[in-house]
Amino acid sequence: MQSICYSKLQLYALFVLRVLIGWYFLYEGLAKVFTPNWSAYGYLIDSKGIFASLFVRLAENPTLLEITNFINIWGLTILGLLLILGLFTNIGYIGAMIFLLLYYLSHPPLLFAEYILPTEGSYLWVDKNLILLVTVAVLMLFPASRAISFDNLLFRKSK
Repeated sequence: MQSICYSKLQLYALFVLRVLIGWYFLYEGLAKVFTPNWSAYGYLIDSKGIFASLFVRLAENPTLLEITNFINIWGLTILGLLLILGLFTNIGYIGAMIFLLLYYLSHPPLLFAEYILPTEGSYLWVDKNLILLVTVAVLMLFPASRAISFDNLLFRKSK
């Protein structure tokens, strides 16, 4: 297998991108941790698209909603920390992509879809969740995290 050699600039750019995405996830999680009685109910009940009935059922079932809230709060927080630290980054990347895919499917940027909660802009098919999803996938394809991360310390191959 051919070894991939990145320039220092490429490594630092990929490192900064990973940390920024990690910060985004960490902050989203912590904002929910420190918001009294935060719930995904409003977001889920406002779902549109072909998977809307699944998300609405999650919102309407108190037990499933509690589980969803817990996973959302602590999943975002933990994934953010993993990505910032570069610790078990592939797990972090996969988890991030799952969250982003679910957010995208819950609130797809469809023509004529109107949501109760305001959106950050006007989108058609492509929104920040899809862009972040693809960005995380690209980061996963370029394994620079092994060079600047705790993964490097944990999984260093002895020579």
